[in-house]
Amino acid sequence: MESTVSQKLEALLNLQKLDSRLDAIFKVRGALPEEVQDLEDEIIGYETRLEKFNNDLSSLENDIKTFKENIKESEKLIKKYQEQQMNVRNNREYDAITKELELQDLEIQVSKKKIGESQARIESKNTDVEALKEVLSERQKDLDTKKKELDTIVSESENEESKLKNDREKATKKIEDRLLKSYNKIRDNAKNGLAVVMVKRGACGGCFNIVPPQRQADIREKKKLIVCEHCGRIFAGVEDEIEEEPVKKKRSSRS
Repeated sequence: MESTVSQKLEALLNLQKLDSRLDAIFKVRGALPEEVQDLEDEIIGYETRLEKFNNDLSSLENDIKTFKENIKESEKLIKKYQEQQMNVRNNREYDAITKELELQDLEIQVSKKKIGESQARIESKNTDVEALKEVLSERQKDLDTKKKELDTIVSESENEESKLKNDREKATKKIEDRLLKSYNKIRDNAKNGLAVVMVKRGACGGCFNIVPPQRQADIREKKKLIVCEHCGRIFAGVEDEIEEEPVKKKRSSRS
């Protein structure tokens, strides 16, 4: 059976009340959840950089190892060529061996230079690693502090939040999908999270613009869904002002 407009408005207003109570809980937490998330993302970034530094250091160490092996190989060849040079038969063989010796000597010099460059880069990267580890340690401390603070706040309202979320889930099932989508869209665009409001003191309970008397009368009837022409919020009804009874003055007794 399709709900009446009055029932739809009642369901929407109930959902709004639940969401407003949840908003109040989240407001107490302030920016802490975002700060925790930002710190976690920042730490992941630092850890990624640290991993890259360690990979670079490992690569440089392997390069040094390779250069040292090249030096040993060149030294072996030099020893071999020197022995061959003692037994040359002509100048051409002598010159050829001499060139090989010079080439291997050059290989040794290049390898030693590259070892020096790699060691300098390792030293520089180790300095960067230590600085990064220090920053990472500080940010981890900040994260631990923020998480502890957030966990304390969350634990204080955990039961209430869980109940509200459960009630909210039940409340959404009483609202048709199209109307629920409209509600969520209005709520997302509203700074105070209000999508459904009452007319209070002749004005919209969301943007506080005046609602004409005839429009208020239509809202009271609840025959159709009416939205604020200024902010687009849904009107759930009109709150009647309770007039205070005038205080009767006590008659002063004649003396």
